[in-house]
Amino acid sequence: MTRFRSLIAATALSAAAALIPLTDALAQVTYHRGNTGEPETLDQHRTSTIYESNILRDLYEGLVIYDPAANVIPGVAETWDISDDGTVYTFHLRENARWSNGDPVTAEDFVYSLRRILNPATGAKYANILYPILNAEAVFNGEMEGTDLGVEAIDERTLQITLGTATPYFLELLTHQTGLPVHPASVEEFGDDFVRPGNMVSNGAYMLVEQVPQAHILLEKNPHFHSADTVAIDRVYFYPTEDRSAALRRFQAGELHSNNDVPQEQVAWLRENLPDEFRAAPYLGNYYYAIRADKEPWSDVRVRRALSLALDREYIVEEITGAGEIAAYSFVPPGIGNYGEPAYADYRDTPMLDREDEAIRLMTEAGYGPDNPITMELRYNTSENHRRIAVAIADMWAPLGIEVTLFNTDVATHYAHLRDGGDFDVARAGWIGDYNDPQNFLFLVECDNTGFNYAHFCNEEYDRLMDEAAQTIDLDARAELLYQAEQIFMEELPYLPIYYYVSLNLVSTKVQGWEDNIQNVHATRFLSLAD
Repeated sequence: MTRFRSLIAATALSAAAALIPLTDALAQVTYHRGNTGEPETLDQHRTSTIYESNILRDLYEGLVIYDPAANVIPGVAETWDISDDGTVYTFHLRENARWSNGDPVTAEDFVYSLRRILNPATGAKYANILYPILNAEAVFNGEMEGTDLGVEAIDERTLQITLGTATPYFLELLTHQTGLPVHPASVEEFGDDFVRPGNMVSNGAYMLVEQVPQAHILLEKNPHFHSADTVAIDRVYFYPTEDRSAALRRFQAGELHSNNDVPQEQVAWLRENLPDEFRAAPYLGNYYYAIRADKEPWSDVRVRRALSLALDREYIVEEITGAGEIAAYSFVPPGIGNYGEPAYADYRDTPMLDREDEAIRLMTEAGYGPDNPITMELRYNTSENHRRIAVAIADMWAPLGIEVTLFNTDVATHYAHLRDGGDFDVARAGWIGDYNDPQNFLFLVECDNTGFNYAHFCNEEYDRLMDEAAQTIDLDARAELLYQAEQIFMEELPYLPIYYYVSLNLVSTKVQGWEDNIQNVHATRFLSLAD
């Protein structure tokens, strides 16, 4: 085996009551953190959003984690070995890893956790992220037992994970919330209620103390955490800040130390007036619209292509968002690892007027236009940013004979509707890479990805290429297969890429240790607050 060793380099409250003073009466260091959505769940095996992962990253620690620069470093696993063929990972757990109740974190805890997320009864929407593990897909589909999963506790502190085939991004994959352990005894005792304050036992730097829906989530430092002596912040409040303008006002008033988004219409003002607090950085993500490709008229690829052609992406990023976003003509963002240039749309360099003419021609060919209009419901999650983009796009599509009505819900309801197969025409969505590999974007529209294939798109050749890429060890050959799959994506357009993200954060100058990074991950354990 090749040796790779890595070392550790409840009711609605009034606004006044919901805001906890920054000066804590007990002189504890308290961090007030804006988080742009209310979590749907804190069960790491049922989560799917960034809003939830931001909280779970503080509560739990996986085998490996991201450091402040988004590099993979040891977590519960102090070291690991990888077999020469890249299919067997042997993790050596640190001796002082503890749960928040003092129990040791063991290899068997990870075996239990991985079997739980892949148990079909759990209902994990994100289980397929772990399909590289041997027999994972068969277990999740009920074709094999959990004991057939390629995970084994060699002893209390040694965990072995066997993959079905070499997966170059597997370690980075394990930084995701799907790889976080649960405390087996708590799950067995409380069932789904193990996520409640007082029931939850976590192994990260913090513990769950309080959860008030639509108000805040309070975490406190875990005294049993193996590196508790390096954790400078004692308490962290997470506030759901879907209203970015209100969050900005709270930030300016000193009620928030940070917020993980800004009102896009105020970006220029922020650059000028808060130059030391406003932070924009490259981000591994794509802002897109999903089209329900299994229902008329959206099942007609000519209609989907017309919608894409008529999108003036440059106008959106220059006049609406304005934070440095780049117009997207591929689904996989440029610069991603284990890939070359993405499969750009063939109209990427076509003048906008010519694209509009071609869009009208396609709609006419499909039997639609101003004389035979289509009524569309465009759904988005509540945000002034999303609303402004939706209004602009509705205007862009009007010449095609598309009459758009807008419909918005809170973020948890919006994504639950999409993930659970709810009916829609076109819906706003976004995807942030969980790991730096094109597969993490392209897998979204595989036929069997029921949790994230919002378009209900299915193409057998696409799936064949994705399956072949999963079995290909040679990175160049694998990249070519993924490129061919993305070409199909950009021809069929189940999703309409609009722009590649930049991360937008408000960060007080009191916050120390914050490093901008492509994953936009900022665990509280690595931060501190200056006086």
